[in-house]
Amino acid sequence: MSTVAYETDLEKAVPVVPASSPAFDVADIEATVLANTPVNDDYVHMILDARGLALSAKAGQFFNIACPATTRDLPYLRRPMSVYRVVAPEDRVEFLYKVTGAGTRGLATLRPGDRVSLLGPLGNGFSLDPAWKNIVVLGRGVGLATLAPLAEMAAASGIGVTAILSARSRALVMSVDRFANCGERVEVVTDDDTSSDPVNVERILLRLIEAGKADAFFTCGSNRLMLLMKRVAAQFGVPGQVAMEQQMACGLGMCFCCVRNFETPDGEPEQRRVCLEGPVFKLSEALSW
Repeated sequence: MSTVAYETDLEKAVPVVPASSPAFDVADIEATVLANTPVNDDYVHMILDARGLALSAKAGQFFNIACPATTRDLPYLRRPMSVYRVVAPEDRVEFLYKVTGAGTRGLATLRPGDRVSLLGPLGNGFSLDPAWKNIVVLGRGVGLATLAPLAEMAAASGIGVTAILSARSRALVMSVDRFANCGERVEVVTDDDTSSDPVNVERILLRLIEAGKADAFFTCGSNRLMLLMKRVAAQFGVPGQVAMEQQMACGLGMCFCCVRNFETPDGEPEQRRVCLEGPVFKLSEALSW
């Protein structure tokens, strides 16, 4: 990995890449808010007018977003946020986030015309094997935002998609239309009717494996569901990937704030930075968080 120096001011960090370094495809981009509206009681959909490298973001990558101060909060660090959608011909980048703390409370105050700073695109996204015919995506909560672009990427490659969408209630299930437009099947499981119980989710996964509809597994948003999918994948030899969620500071691998333990083939844990080596990892190597 090449070394990248940084010069900072009070608002942003700008990479200063040595002339001998390979291209560093990350930029600090000033974007304009087009919309920032709630989609339900928990989640907000933010649409930005962004240019340049922001439009090259792939499914599974993320941006570190500068959050505005409010009368209540003064966020210091940026917040990592996975890409929900990129519409390059319209210079549009979209995010789906849950308001949970100082940073996201600040983001929720943004209005059309406001400016926001994005550092990215960052990290390693999802990858697809052309030999796969059908994949299964399993997400919960805001993890559905990360998996929606993956489903569309798969569909564009001629790979069938079965989406299992988990939430506390049907009112909090998001992106059903996006998954339905690119998948053969969308299965919604919720806590309300107990269909999100791991026993039922496992039953669905086993049925898909038996039907030959599970060449690979993908998941994001739930530790419990990730462990379930990992166990079933190991049992039946199904490859998989997981997009990890983790607190981050720089998003560039320099601060080591996001280090986690991962499993290796020899059984020894290995520490990796979620922002740089991930946030997408092999499902077989992911450990509980």
